[in-house]
Amino acid sequence: MERTELKAAGSKEQAGAVVHKQEIDTNQLDWEEIDWPAMEREVNRLQTRIVKAEQEGRWNKAKALQYLLTRSRAARLLAVRRVTENQGSKTPGVDGQT
Repeated sequence: MERTELKAAGSKEQAGAVVHKQEIDTNQLDWEEIDWPAMEREVNRLQTRIVKAEQEGRWNKAKALQYLLTRSRAARLLAVRRVTENQGSKTPGVDGQT
């Protein structure tokens, strides 16, 4: 991931703010080029913040973070990876056949 500092005076963004550029084009997403450890760190960071907010009794903050987590690109990518790369999908189910 590339970090870029914004310094445009007329920009709506705050001068000096750091913006993370995703090098992967979302329209042409290559499964092998996804930085999976970074995706896991992002999801883990949000989950940690949710737990911390709940322990502090900040229910609205926890709810807002849950909203962010469920709609984050990282969480969706990890969910798809978990389902598609699941080796247990090839084992027999409870009926012993399928």
